[in-house]
Amino acid sequence: MTEPEDPLGYWTSRLLRIGVGILPEDARRFVHDLYAKAQADLDAERAEADFEREE
Repeated sequence: MTEPEDPLGYWTSRLLRIGVGILPEDARRFVHDLYAKAQADLDAERAEADFEREE
């Protein structure tokens, strides 16, 4: 079985290409935090939509 591709690697690489002087660890942390926040927002939207449907 193959390992899944790193979902954050693509965006980290893009950030490093356009951001001069960004450390790779900082870029990866930023992408991770941004992804986590976006996922949390989507989860909250889904929960709110589910709640409204149940009312």
